[in-house]
Amino acid sequence: MSWERACALADIAEDEALGVVVGPQNLAIARHGDEVFAVEDICSHAAVALSEGEVDGCTVECWLHGSRFDLRTGKPTGLPATEPVATFPVEVRGGDVYVDITESLNGVTPQ
Repeated sequence: MSWERACALADIAEDEALGVVVGPQNLAIARHGDEVFAVEDICSHAAVALSEGEVDGCTVECWLHGSRFDLRTGKPTGLPATEPVATFPVEVRGGDVYVDITESLNGVTPQ
């Protein structure tokens, strides 16, 4: 595993997402309670940033057409999206969020 700092934990508001770039990968880092998630920052349906959508619990909604994705698995939970987005391992160290982008957790190849 190759961990890279994505952002400060304090930069992510509760039930919101933050768009960041880690290496070559655009990520949406989302926070719900004590959990922090990293998903590819592009909707598999419309190719727009998921970090600009709404986070509700462990899901993020694409702002353009309303597709919803489970932040834990990347699977779509609401149409029109039918393809998952890549998810990545996250660790919180001190006050920072680290992500390993070398391999997605769900086996989805990032776009």
